[in-house]
Amino acid sequence: MTTVLDSIIAGVRDDLAERVRARSLADVTRDADAATPARDALAAFHAARDARRIAVISEVKRSSPSKGALAQIPDPAALAAQYADGGATAISVLTEQRRFGGSLADLDAVRAAVDIPVLRKDFMVEPYQFFEARAHGADLVLLIVAALDDAQLRDFAALTRELGMTALVEVHDAAEAERALAVDAQLLGVNARNLKTLDVHPEVFGPIAATLSAHVVKVAESGISGPADAARYAREGAQALLIGEALVKNGDPQQGLADIITACADATNASAVEGTPA
Repeated sequence: MTTVLDSIIAGVRDDLAERVRARSLADVTRDADAATPARDALAAFHAARDARRIAVISEVKRSSPSKGALAQIPDPAALAAQYADGGATAISVLTEQRRFGGSLADLDAVRAAVDIPVLRKDFMVEPYQFFEARAHGADLVLLIVAALDDAQLRDFAALTRELGMTALVEVHDAAEAERALAVDAQLLGVNARNLKTLDVHPEVFGPIAATLSAHVVKVAESGISGPADAARYAREGAQALLIGEALVKNGDPQQGLADIITACADATNASAVEGTPA
């Protein structure tokens, strides 16, 4: 049976084929080589973790397969600047067009507007996309374990490192988490949304996070509608959050982000006090 993920990837491959016809892999590789070196995104997440501060990957996201249109976002650079001013650790930019309304032009605009790490969020299924991401200034790329076989996951993780970028390796269950750890994932996202059905199950995060070693940065994705949801993930061990819909639909995304960061700090501080021996 064809899943939602299968359908998305089929569209991604069709659109990618058009870009390859317009610009060869050799050309894109030269662009990637000429680009300013990628920022050390992992260091930024480690710094937030060491400071006991939740890291937030704030997303430029116009629409989604599950919710349809979310926000117009006429100026992604301005939104990214608001995120940076609100305390974001990184900015995620959707570049998939058909289901998410994104583009590489959005990535270019955001890259030019902020100095913090930028994630190219797309369905990465061919090496071309990784050189393309680097050519457009991405510091991070998304590897969705459910979309890749073991060989692809291994090769793409290696290619990401070779290009100086950081991989956000996304999983949905314990078996996928094991596959992610097998390629030495350092930034591991647990997505509460099942990309094959689009159902959201926030309860999947805690049990997976509890199995991860201390060197892995634990990222909670999906199921975050506001500060209360973010705080719940923080109490369950999240060291970073990826948030799109809740921020782009907020009339004041900068303040919305700041409120989430504060709620997570309050939650983790309360948990620390409760766990202190009498």
